[in-house]
Amino acid sequence: MTAPVFVVENLEHVDAGDGGRYVLDGPEGRHAVSVKRLRPGEDVILTDGAGRWAECVVVGTEGKDRLIVHMDSVAEEPVPEPRITVVQALPKGDRGELAVETMTEVGVDAIVPWAAARCITQWKGERGTKALAKWRATAREAGKQSRRVRFPEVADAATSKQVAALLAGADFAAVLHESGEEPLAATELPTEGEIVLVVGPEGGVSPEELALFADAGARAYRLGPTVLRTSTAGTAAAALLLGRTGRWS
Repeated sequence: MTAPVFVVENLEHVDAGDGGRYVLDGPEGRHAVSVKRLRPGEDVILTDGAGRWAECVVVGTEGKDRLIVHMDSVAEEPVPEPRITVVQALPKGDRGELAVETMTEVGVDAIVPWAAARCITQWKGERGTKALAKWRATAREAGKQSRRVRFPEVADAATSKQVAALLAGADFAAVLHESGEEPLAATELPTEGEIVLVVGPEGGVSPEELALFADAGARAYRLGPTVLRTSTAGTAAAALLLGRTGRWS
């Protein structure tokens, strides 16, 4: 089993002290000591979630929330190519967190919540602030669970015009839609740069949004013969892209 991952803010500025000794404390230290019950000799990974990480060995514990480890040098994971961003229309209930969790697990690099015209859920005021915080917390926890050291960025909620601007700057832009004549599995994909994929709401992408995105350079593509929920379509499509671009090789 791979070593568990714990988050350390500003890892590049961490001073491991004498002989590489470092103390993981706070909520992460408590989880390591009281929940995971790590013992001397076990391996752990410390990361800032932005690509910097350090492989460490547990030396001991202090109390219920301090894990003492031996840390060598801090490494940095290269930025993956091509970068994959999924624009995710807001699903109902907790399906948004499900989408974020599974997309994080497969390896998506960025997630953009999208307030599509046909979304039943709308993020407004305090409700929107709390929902966005849940998505970001989900990405962090799923990143740790899936042993990532570069967690996906979860952007602020975007309007359709903002999504169109994002699509216009992409090296490959696609909208999952049944009107697509070409399957996503058959199209030519870039090996570097930015791929942006749009996943619509349960009610579908509106004709006006399709036209707006087409003007920005995004074509409609079919994913497969079955109809997927909005909370699972992004994960399935991202897995396909990661495999076809060599990211999963």
